[in-house]
Amino acid sequence: MSKRQPEGELQAAPRSAAPGAADVTLAGKVVVITGGSSGIGRAIALACADADADVALTYRANRRGADETAEDVRSHGRRAESLLADVTDARDLEALVGGVRGAFGRVDVWVNNAGADILTGERGGRGRRGGRRDVQSWVEKLDRLLAVDLRGTVLASWKAVELMRTQPPGGVILNMSWDHVLTGMKGGYGEVFCAAKGGVYSFSRALAQSVAPHIRVNVLGPGWIETAYGSTLEATVKERITRSIPLGRWGVPEDIAHAAVYLASDAASYITGQMLLINGGGVV
Repeated sequence: MSKRQPEGELQAAPRSAAPGAADVTLAGKVVVITGGSSGIGRAIALACADADADVALTYRANRRGADETAEDVRSHGRRAESLLADVTDARDLEALVGGVRGAFGRVDVWVNNAGADILTGERGGRGRRGGRRDVQSWVEKLDRLLAVDLRGTVLASWKAVELMRTQPPGGVILNMSWDHVLTGMKGGYGEVFCAAKGGVYSFSRALAQSVAPHIRVNVLGPGWIETAYGSTLEATVKERITRSIPLGRWGVPEDIAHAAVYLASDAASYITGQMLLINGGGVV
């Protein structure tokens, strides 16, 4: 006769074998990365290739950068395609899904990395020497961030869900937020980025609940990362920021890429609805 479980006590589910550190691999998986022409997107593409994944990456304007990234992925022995897609356009996203299906047959991981550059581009906030270059108004900057970073992430995530629901065993969606959404940051740029990236964080937590257990959704929360923006800062400003980081350095795109590979892998199979902060220990 079996022993009766005490009333109100939950029976533990049988434990399955948990993957070990050696299983942080993407072998056999297809990864889509929006905004893969340069910077963090490019680093994620190459890290996924190193983890044995095939890669589809998108571009809106920088086709040359996307093609170069794709060629580098192929040099790692993996398949790669660079595809034109504006994440703010639902028709482009529909075409992207068709292009990925045609090239690879399926999608296992979808990384929403595409974002509006309101800091360093010709319509951004700083010139090459750190001077102000406010071509856009704050309303225009906010509208651009909401359109690309927030709305684009929502639309692309929904398309990824549609695709992943038709295939076993599901998939993984990774969205790009910002560590400061948890604390705020004073100033105009802090306000507009918190508005957009905070929306990405909250949306991703909600989506994770909607699509579990078939699909996992997690968030990458970078801190101060050495991208094009860092090169525009005055040395004194950059040094002040560096002193505020417990690990004593800015992050590099590869730091984000390694975190993305982990969250995309089966080693993170019990993680969903979370944001991983990659910020050198910054206070949150």
